Amino acid sequence: MQVFQVQGMSCAHCVRAITQALRAEDAAAVVEVDLATAQVRVDSVLSVQEIAALIAAEGYAVDCPI
Repeated sequence: MQVFQVQGMSCAHCVRAITQALRAEDAAAVVEVDLATAQVRVDSVLSVQEIAALIAAEGYAVDCPI
C-alpha cells in the first residue's frame, strides 16, 4: 500500500473525487482517505506516478509516497 500526502482535501466531495478517479483506472483499487492527516492510502496495480497524476488531475497537490 502506498501512502501519499495530499494537500487541499477538506470534505466528502474530495474523498469521492479522488476515490472515483483512481477506481476509474483500477476498479479493484483500495483507496483510504484520511482528511485529518491529509493522507491517501492506495493499494492498486497502478504505479506511484500514475496514482499521483490521477490525484493531481483532480486539483490536489500531491507529495509522492511517504
